[in-house]
Amino acid sequence: MPSNYDVEFFWDPMCPWAWLTSRWVVEVARQRELSVDWRFICLRMVNANKDYDHDFPPRYAVGHGTGQKLLRVAAAMRADGRRDELGDWYTRFGGDIHVRRLRKELTDHYDEGFPEYLRAAGVPEPYLAAANDPRWDTVVQADTDEALTRTGPDLGTPIISFTRDGQMQSFFGPVISRVPRGEDATRLWDALWEVVTFPGFAEVKRSHREPPSLEDSLG
Repeated sequence: MPSNYDVEFFWDPMCPWAWLTSRWVVEVARQRELSVDWRFICLRMVNANKDYDHDFPPRYAVGHGTGQKLLRVAAAMRADGRRDELGDWYTRFGGDIHVRRLRKELTDHYDEGFPEYLRAAGVPEPYLAAANDPRWDTVVQADTDEALTRTGPDLGTPIISFTRDGQMQSFFGPVISRVPRGEDATRLWDALWEVVTFPGFAEVKRSHREPPSLEDSLG
């Protein structure tokens, strides 16, 4: 069913690749005057059946768990009528984690739900406790399930749905290592639409990629 928004972007704040793609979406939305609904996909939930000690490098469970706690906070704010503020909160959380290098500050205070970080980030006091409140997991899980229903299982983030002329297309990616700006951003956007709307199109992928260029991703 078509969305009331031009774009739905499903994000986990801990993923650097989703962060870069999100900055591209922000660039395109600014140029094309697109509305964006910033929704949730939780990597901790996506990997719920994985053995973190065996399948991931050390501290990945804490990293993905940190993302889950930040999404709980975002879910509490969305439930309180602040849905259209979530893009700004993703910019703040993602910028702190990926650009301003505060990831360790959050993960070091994971157990207590990093209240001092949240206060420093400007999160209003009533939402601080949501980080450690598992009741919000139902909301985050519902968005995560919705994202994977649209694209198929065994995927992560970013997942994007965008609607044009009443038609919605959903896909994983694009995974990009740098943020396109200006005309490059809209050229990629239009090219992607042409690819994903081709009947029978399934996947394009390569494993060779340059390291993520995070330092200048805030623009």
